[in-house]
Amino acid sequence: MYAIVDIETTGGKYNEEGITEIAIYKHNGHEVTDQLISLVNPERKIQAFVVKLTGINENMLRNAPKFYQIAKRIIEITEGCVIVAHNAKFDYRILQLEFKRLGFDYTRQSVCTVELSKKLIPDMPSYSLGKLVKQLGIPLNNRHRASGDALATVKLFELLLQKDTQQESFKKFLRNKPKLQVENKLIKLLEELPTQTGVYYLYNEQGDILYIGKSKNIKKRINQHFTSSSKKAKQLQKEVSYITYELTGNELLALLKENQAIKKNQPPYNSALKRTLFSHGLFSHTDENGYLRLYIEKITHQNPNPITSFTSATQAKNTLYKIIDEYQLCENLIGLQKTSSACFGYTIKKCAGACIKEEETKKYNDRVKQLLTKYNFENKSFAIIDKGRKTSEKSFVYIENGIFKGIGYFNLNHQLKPAIIKNALSAMAHSKDTQHIIQHYLRKSKSYKIINFN
Repeated sequence: MYAIVDIETTGGKYNEEGITEIAIYKHNGHEVTDQLISLVNPERKIQAFVVKLTGINENMLRNAPKFYQIAKRIIEITEGCVIVAHNAKFDYRILQLEFKRLGFDYTRQSVCTVELSKKLIPDMPSYSLGKLVKQLGIPLNNRHRASGDALATVKLFELLLQKDTQQESFKKFLRNKPKLQVENKLIKLLEELPTQTGVYYLYNEQGDILYIGKSKNIKKRINQHFTSSSKKAKQLQKEVSYITYELTGNELLALLKENQAIKKNQPPYNSALKRTLFSHGLFSHTDENGYLRLYIEKITHQNPNPITSFTSATQAKNTLYKIIDEYQLCENLIGLQKTSSACFGYTIKKCAGACIKEEETKKYNDRVKQLLTKYNFENKSFAIIDKGRKTSEKSFVYIENGIFKGIGYFNLNHQLKPAIIKNALSAMAHSKDTQHIIQHYLRKSKSYKIINFN
């Protein structure tokens, strides 16, 4: 859990400041779950330049609660949370200072969105909150007031979480948590998990990633890990201490995030994705009669670029049968039947006779080319639009000149344009596996929409 904080102060000498306004938004990594917004009587003079900057003056604070009157609520709303702030050292120091005046040792871990932004969104002209969120298209109302700045920081932090594919912001608070008995620990971990689509990360007590997975129902899938009696699962159950997750909204983004995270982190309990996911590919060549033929072969270093790819020979063969029906292709020319005479499809009037040279090569090849165009995105620039993590947004996967560039989310009220893609894009590496994942998804899913940019 996170407590996203913004504090306005009186100004003045170091460690002599007082809080004039505080806003705290409790956040579970996906949405705000609680909030505290309050003016505070600092019981000391406000510097003139601060009054001009924030608009908060002493008259406004005369009847506001003093810090000790809201201290308990601050402790409650931030309990078990990481403090998140834009320039967290300042806000956290001020909180500690106020609690120290009450004789209370206030200790929380913290994450600074300035530091995270510099790491995850490099080369921005400025990392001040106002200029940064403007560059990113994040609205900021009531600048230099605690609620306005904190809300903008919430949106910024959500973007940073989305871009933080290697979970760097999590590792800080995944350490030194209390050790639980195995049975109680697993039950407790399951209670807090969602039933939506996303990627999940299982950690040991030291904060090392043990396993990365994806599921359409995260809670159900992890429950399967915890109830399995296999030797590997039992060992994982003993070692796991913490779980984090990222909701993705749809399976394609979950597959892409899972693939990248496993290749990057090489968790000890993952094996399948350390090697390539896809073993067989669909290839084509022109025969001596001028017909475009399709065939299935293993993907090798000598034959690395299929039209589309499959996880097994069986999956490939099943797909070919669907292709025959969709594009009215010949079983002989697609490699499912080997005969020197007419194919079976010809006898039931599903094949127009390419197998016995009755159909013109151009007519037949035009249908094959439609298939090739659908599955091959070489030199194409487009976005795959699908469900987002909530009803108010959509997701996109961006391909530029045939190269996978990354993923992102955008508000339903906005039309997806290159400028929005640039600001919302979480860059990801292109590889054969990412290309295969995208091609496989385009082949089997019906829920997406394509926006072309060529």
